[in-house]
Amino acid sequence: MPPEDRSPLDREASERALEESALELLEESGVLAGLNLREVAERAGMNRGLVYHYFGSRQELLRAALGRGLKERLEAVSAGEKLPFRARMVRFLRTMISQRRVIRIASLLLLDNDRALRLTPMREHTLEVMNADLERGEISEGADLEALHASIVAGVYGYALYRNQLARESGVSVRELDERVAAVFDRMLAAFS
Repeated sequence: MPPEDRSPLDREASERALEESALELLEESGVLAGLNLREVAERAGMNRGLVYHYFGSRQELLRAALGRGLKERLEAVSAGEKLPFRARMVRFLRTMISQRRVIRIASLLLLDNDRALRLTPMREHTLEVMNADLERGEISEGADLEALHASIVAGVYGYALYRNQLARESGVSVRELDERVAAVFDRMLAAFS
């Protein structure tokens, strides 16, 4: 059936299958192997032309895969909004550890010079909440909130991206390292309290 004749439900299912296939291939082969759109289509059980019809490029395919589930991810991060600053940031660390795949895709897009990508889609809101933390005394007076936010995001995303390799090199389980990193992260945040 030609792509334009597919129902919206068929198209959504096709797009989801193509996105999932792309992500699986990246996880299996790594980024240096490249993302071959023919393999993506084959894995999804579709014609390669559909990849181009729906997405137009590898970058658009990855951007769509990153966007899928964004609302749920933002809700997961927002769920801890009422927690005190340190507890909220440790929760953010744990949430993003569970979202490693998203961080990997965002990293690939950034390495590919994607200027449209926003690493911090809730940046303005997060800074407002951090300003309220500052007013309540949960963050030290005079703290550079913009730099603090950037440092937290970089540290959390970096750990989530590298955690498996760091655990292997440390000779500890990933779960043990997660707990130890969360404890150190909390102590680091205490320096801003």
